[in-house]
Amino acid sequence: MPDPVSRDAAEAESVFSHPAVAPDATLAYGDHPDQVVDFYAPRGGQAGAPLVVLLHGGAWRAPYDRGHVTPFADFLARRGLAVASVEYRRGSEIPRQGGTGPVAGRWPETFDDVAAAMDALPALVAEALPQADARRTVVTGHSAGGQLALWAAARHVLPVGSPWRLGAPPALRGVVALAPIADFARAVELGVCDGAVVQLLGGESEFKERSAYVDPAALLPTGIATTVVQGRTDIVVPHTVAESYVDAAADAGETVGLTLLEEVGHFPLIDPAADACAVVLEEIAQLAW
Repeated sequence: MPDPVSRDAAEAESVFSHPAVAPDATLAYGDHPDQVVDFYAPRGGQAGAPLVVLLHGGAWRAPYDRGHVTPFADFLARRGLAVASVEYRRGSEIPRQGGTGPVAGRWPETFDDVAAAMDALPALVAEALPQADARRTVVTGHSAGGQLALWAAARHVLPVGSPWRLGAPPALRGVVALAPIADFARAVELGVCDGAVVQLLGGESEFKERSAYVDPAALLPTGIATTVVQGRTDIVVPHTVAESYVDAAADAGETVGLTLLEEVGHFPLIDPAADACAVVLEEIAQLAW
């Protein structure tokens, strides 16, 4: 049995080995180059296909864009689902202070973009994916994108005064969050993604105030059907982060489903070559259909 680091490296190599799959259409929801959505039509062209909104991960950092989830989007489309893969502004390419890598996220632009994309999707889907039934929408996201997916479904419970707050719950069938950074306090405690959560919020001095607006564990209950899929051997976002979120939901009186996959790490959840990807498909289909 390989050690956890070797396993993670092999899983990452597999998911990034697939060639990119071009979308059927790309439409903008804003003026910035990153404010775009890729659309994948359900293969076979059947009408009334459920819509999957996909938010990619990558620790909210600039080098990781939606390109690496194009094979996963195609995987879903080949199984009869319409897919909208959302791009959004991430951290700058400039190395963070005192570090060597790019900073995670932009405040507030990352959240401005996800909110704007979600609000624009009904019109964009009608134009790009007439086969899709937007009344049957499931939001999914991986890692940092899992956090964004949970957040997108919780905008109606944001603190009053938030510019992203919705007056009513979003029209979603549910959320399937894949190895999400779903509890900020726990993620910080574990040093997830080399301090990405603190960077996302602008630094330690802003962490407490801003986390109230974007930490999924602080935005409960939502009343939206939610499932988390997580690999038990994940060393990128350890399963205890998901478990902390599920516990927070229970404390708030809400049941969140948790599917823990044995001998699975971080990346197989979005790898079409991995068995775990089929489990993700089933969780999405259960909500969508």
